Amino acid sequence: MLLALTILSLLIWLVLLTGRGRFWQPERLPVAPEPAVWPEVVAIVPARNEANGVGVCITSLLAQDYPGKFRVVLVNDHSEDDTVAEARSVAEEFNAAERIQILDAEPLPEGWAGKVWAMHQGIERGLEDEQPAYLWLTDADISHAPETLRDLVSQAEAEQLALNSRMVMLVCQSGWERLMIPAFVHFFRMLYPFRRVNNPADKLAGGAGGCMLVNREKLAATGGLKAMRGAIIDDCTLAAQLKAIGPIRLHLTNTSHSLRGYDGLDGILRMIRRTAYTQLGYSKWQLAGCVLGMALVFLMPLFGVLLMPWPLVLVPLATYIILGGSYVPMLRFYGRSPLWALLLPVVALLYLQATIQSAQAYHAGKGGQWKGRAQA
Repeated sequence: MLLALTILSLLIWLVLLTGRGRFWQPERLPVAPEPAVWPEVVAIVPARNEANGVGVCITSLLAQDYPGKFRVVLVNDHSEDDTVAEARSVAEEFNAAERIQILDAEPLPEGWAGKVWAMHQGIERGLEDEQPAYLWLTDADISHAPETLRDLVSQAEAEQLALNSRMVMLVCQSGWERLMIPAFVHFFRMLYPFRRVNNPADKLAGGAGGCMLVNREKLAATGGLKAMRGAIIDDCTLAAQLKAIGPIRLHLTNTSHSLRGYDGLDGILRMIRRTAYTQLGYSKWQLAGCVLGMALVFLMPLFGVLLMPWPLVLVPLATYIILGGSYVPMLRFYGRSPLWALLLPVVALLYLQATIQSAQAYHAGKGGQWKGRAQA
């Protein structure tokens, strides 16, 4: 039985490597020609209790090397800290009162996810009489290099994109972050292979909420954010909504960086628990399938290596080498040693634990827990 399961695991990995859009291979960012006329852009920044990062975020936005008209709308999502004061301090430092607007979000209506409501407030109340070509949806804990918006717009204009999204570099400094964070991106790319996302003929859609340039007219044509008001995984939901009417792009980037540390292992698992069961459609059957699939794909090779005799151990050993090898490019992208790949089954077990806990929280009425709000 163990031999049969290890053979099945090997076959699954061979299919993943050859038929899953080369998820393991990071793509190079395309270089697009600059447009003849730079379109107007408004950045929408939802912020809830972001005093520790919002100053750096706003600084990076106001420092954008963008030749066209550009301004920032910060939506204070009922913060209980100094988020607004930090943002105003930066605006004064840059003497940029005319380039940044700060709004207080109205009370969260029933049926809306908090972040989606904040972004909707920014669009509905922050644009006033403007009709910018693009909305730059970015989190308040992200720092962007000065050329970021110029590059996003150049590609969006050249390819007439409905959405141009970047998965930002996540904080990866502590021991737990080095163990867990590159794997988070690796697993995301397994679920949403970027080459498939970027293929207009493929229905698969994915996005990364830290940096999303959205064509405003195309967003309006899909019903706007109101059409996805309850979405917990708002980035991928928005990507699917927009891909239905136009091409989208999703790429890795090392020029935009998250500022949010994860406060140890529990902080990382808390991030996973927030959306894991949502990703499974709140289905117990899909959860069972996830447990079985993760066990076959990530745990069975390790069990086989530890338990099987020679020469049968060659089957799980080959699988272990394949699964670890698929992870090495992401480790290199994050500047980490390939030796971390040996621990990928352990990481998968921790992610599986968080997924089960996510389901338990949902059925206890505490799903989608984030910054003091249960949204699922």
